[in-house]
Amino acid sequence: MKNIVVLVSGGGTNLQALIDAEKSEIIKNGKITCVISSNPNAYALERAKNNSIETAVIRKKDYHSFDEYDKALAELLLEKKADLVVLAGFMTVLGEKVISAFSNRIINIHPALIPSFCGKGYYGLYVHEAVLARGVKVTGATAHFVNEICDGGPIIMQKAVEVKNGDTPEILQRRVMEQAEWRILPEAVSLFCQGKIKIINNIAVVEE
Repeated sequence: MKNIVVLVSGGGTNLQALIDAEKSEIIKNGKITCVISSNPNAYALERAKNNSIETAVIRKKDYHSFDEYDKALAELLLEKKADLVVLAGFMTVLGEKVISAFSNRIINIHPALIPSFCGKGYYGLYVHEAVLARGVKVTGATAHFVNEICDGGPIIMQKAVEVKNGDTPEILQRRVMEQAEWRILPEAVSLFCQGKIKIINNIAVVEE
């Protein structure tokens, strides 16, 4: 059974999707053992407590330098015996120490079809605003591994979502969450926990 540690900063809707997926046994061979927040007031912490999941808080501003914070987060994840780290709306950039300690063991969910609308500055509603401004007809979400390049790690799963006339960024964000993010993130986590993902030439190959 793999230990899943989820990093959060806000409301925790993706965390809730993971909790629900674990309860309904969509996630196989994995258990959420800890939720770590960059924000002590994040509602995601309440979601964790309501489901008897251990919590911790680590804030970048409590450290003198980014390197100190990066080292502390890596040590915390190792202390919690994380087999898999999941970013579920974690609004702090990960540093080299965390990324190297958990190479191909950190999964992020991005609210667009990478390589479109990704990279520096593309997060939250900014992604959906950019999608609507460009006038694309299809968007979606991507579950991917995290490496040193922002949104540049191997892609595990993607799911497309239709962009509709009259969409606002908020309406589109909700549709992408419901139809894509909350579905593929638990599936990607389950595949990892079952040992069904191999990295070949920086490409994630999922066993059939």
